[in-house]
Amino acid sequence: MPTAAQTSDADRPIRIGLDVGGTKTDAVAVTDGDEIIGRIRRATGHGDAAVISGVVDSVRELQAEAGFDLREVRSVGVGIPGLVDAAHGRVLHAVNLGVESLDLAEAVRAKIDIPVAVDNDVNAAALGAAAIRGTAPRSSMAYLNLGTGVAAGIVMDGVLWRGARGTAGEVGHISVDPAGRMCSCGQRGCIETLCGGGALARAWGRPGALPVRDIFDAAEAGDTEALLLRADLARGAAAAVRVLVLSADVETVVIGGGLTALGERLGEGIRNALIADAAGSPFLRSLHLDERIELLPSGSPVAALGAALVGALTPEKETAVHG
Repeated sequence: MPTAAQTSDADRPIRIGLDVGGTKTDAVAVTDGDEIIGRIRRATGHGDAAVISGVVDSVRELQAEAGFDLREVRSVGVGIPGLVDAAHGRVLHAVNLGVESLDLAEAVRAKIDIPVAVDNDVNAAALGAAAIRGTAPRSSMAYLNLGTGVAAGIVMDGVLWRGARGTAGEVGHISVDPAGRMCSCGQRGCIETLCGGGALARAWGRPGALPVRDIFDAAEAGDTEALLLRADLARGAAAAVRVLVLSADVETVVIGGGLTALGERLGEGIRNALIADAAGSPFLRSLHLDERIELLPSGSPVAALGAALVGALTPEKETAVHG
């Protein structure tokens, strides 16, 4: 049986991408034309061994689901939260997965003999969002992830822009209110404290499976505290959009992540906050920020698709950070 190294790219038309999250893994099989031919979701394990076996088992489960041979797979890309050395496929710090230092690419390749690449999940999602929306090669786009935390990935001219040390897009930890809530990063009033799902749930402090949705429901019923938290979310997300446009001058900010399950309730709030912020500023009005945001449908596989694209790339030596 020929190995992956002995098989030509023409004989290996399939790329696999995995979005390894804190609780679930989303995996897709993609053709050269970026068509998704298979998708599975499974629980994510905790700790080095569980993460490695989870990636390998996801690949094999996807193979069985979509009915292809592993010899047809050109590459496997993994998007994972935390600190990632993309050049070497090493996960340096992913606290929610119980991983401190793991040579994930090497460990997975030893089990399936397919080239493996690893990148931060938000960076991967930015590439996936650009592919899904058909971003033109000479255009620019930012992907703003609103989930438990807040971070962004920036795509310029079809290429992921990481910055000098891999922190481009780390908008969640820009302080916009020095007297605001304490952030896990040690600052006060970071954007993430306003519109991160985890921070909002802690501020709400009431039991519930979906705290941010509960906040919106209570706000619509007139709850004073919920109204303030809903306004914080819109204000924080609007600040993130402003930062991305003013710092990188991206044409579009695509919003994804778990909070997009709120649908247009989320999008309308962010647009209204951008319009209100621009009311007293001719400069901000000239940027038409409210017209430059797009909301991805909830459940869109952008991170897994982007991971498949990451798997097809050869990253330069760098470390990509998103909290």
